[in-house]
Amino acid sequence: MFVLDQRLLQDTLPVGDFPLSRLLLSNDSQYPWFILVPRRPDISEIFQLSDAEQAQLWKETTILSKALSHLFQADKMNVGALGNVVSQLHMHVIVRHKHDIAWPAPVWGKHPAVPYTAEQLADILVRLKTALTADFTFTEDRP
Repeated sequence: MFVLDQRLLQDTLPVGDFPLSRLLLSNDSQYPWFILVPRRPDISEIFQLSDAEQAQLWKETTILSKALSHLFQADKMNVGALGNVVSQLHMHVIVRHKHDIAWPAPVWGKHPAVPYTAEQLADILVRLKTALTADFTFTEDRP
């Protein structure tokens, strides 16, 4: 049974689901920072997914990356699966701007998180709804 890691629950906001992965938004308004978590139990590495699941994860990562790059006018997209702190397999998809507070360094641990306001979160969800259509279900639309 799939259970989201407690650290991810604590540090993110739920957005919705692709066929394989849960999409989360890191609760740090300094960067549009999204996290894809394959809904598979006890998986910590990409190679533990089946070949079809690996392809699906990459498809979802690519769809999300393209959408975010366009929606947020990215200078660079950072994509990676590290798992040093949270071992549950998850893919970071981070929009970077040359003017962001951490540029050009990595975002991890650079500055304390600044949580989203309700208005900022609503704006992001509205923007995502224009880009993530087929094969995506937003959290508030789930039964």
